Amino acid sequence: QVQLVESGGGLVQPGGSLRLSCAASGSTLDYYGIAWFRQAPGREREAISCIKGSDGSTFYADSVKGRFLISRDNGANTVQLQMNSLKAEDTAVYFCAASYYHCLGYESIDRYDYWGQGTQVNVSS
Repeated sequence: QVQLVESGGGLVQPGGSLRLSCAASGSTLDYYGIAWFRQAPGREREAISCIKGSDGSTFYADSVKGRFLISRDNGANTVQLQMNSLKAEDTAVYFCAASYYHCLGYESIDRYDYWGQGTQVNVSS
């Protein structure tokens, strides 16, 4: 079993950057695929990126490709999401989640066994 805690959210102007972190405890992240999801008010939870525990392969949704970068720090047992060129439509609660399926079918919420509590990101001038 793994516990996940997100941090790093906040208010940023359009065009700015934020770095989110997902800290894991209870188990090493090597055993899981770790994904970032986001959920805006009135919208469904959306998968935006995933990193495999086995080999570090990464995956991105089209909406964030080229702007966001997911990475893993094995020593610290954390996964980061570097978000650049932020837009108002990136405003959402951001969650990290762990899956035994690694990133296979990462877009599906049903693939995930563990979730963090979320961190709010607001992009506004």
